[in-house]
Amino acid sequence: MALLGLFLMVFLVVHLGINLCLLRADGGLWFQEAAHFMGTNYVVKVFEIFLFGGIVFHIILGIILQIKNWISRPVRYKISNKSSTPFLSKYMIYTGGIILIFLVIHFMNFYFIKLGWVESPVPLLDGGEPDFYETARWLFIQPFYSILYMILMVVLAFHLNHAFGAAFQTLGLEHKTYTPYIQGFGTIFSIVIPLGYMIIPLYFLIFS
Repeated sequence: MALLGLFLMVFLVVHLGINLCLLRADGGLWFQEAAHFMGTNYVVKVFEIFLFGGIVFHIILGIILQIKNWISRPVRYKISNKSSTPFLSKYMIYTGGIILIFLVIHFMNFYFIKLGWVESPVPLLDGGEPDFYETARWLFIQPFYSILYMILMVVLAFHLNHAFGAAFQTLGLEHKTYTPYIQGFGTIFSIVIPLGYMIIPLYFLIFS
């Protein structure tokens, strides 16, 4: 669970780097070239298999661990603060569930279009390739979608805030000297990465 979580965090950084290409004032050229590379490179296609496998196993393990926790304490504490479990840890299954809903929506709007499972909301490029720049622009100029997207990024921030430190703790990488730095970096990571994603819908809402 910890290793898959860290793997997915690395992917979030890479994915954000590509998505920030949307902000270039070049009509989507950089982003479309990146999307074309990601969609045609065989190494990336193999990586996609590991990525989706990682997401699925992360979800399954999260559900299994939560069920085990519920079974181990079928009777809840009468006093809400009786448990010493960190606050965010108690709600990981719920923030994870909300993120799963977002992933399904996100896949339908982008990845499933590439696979041909969902019809593109915008005209295709020459050669029948999806125009992911115009797709992203079409989605983000809609206030409801952009606001929902940003709310989900806040949920992601809470999920990451606990997950980062918990992953290192699970792997046994805990030390009285280094742990505070790891937790501090995790807090920064959980703020900066979601904020980076939130900048994109804000940009299209303001300038489109």
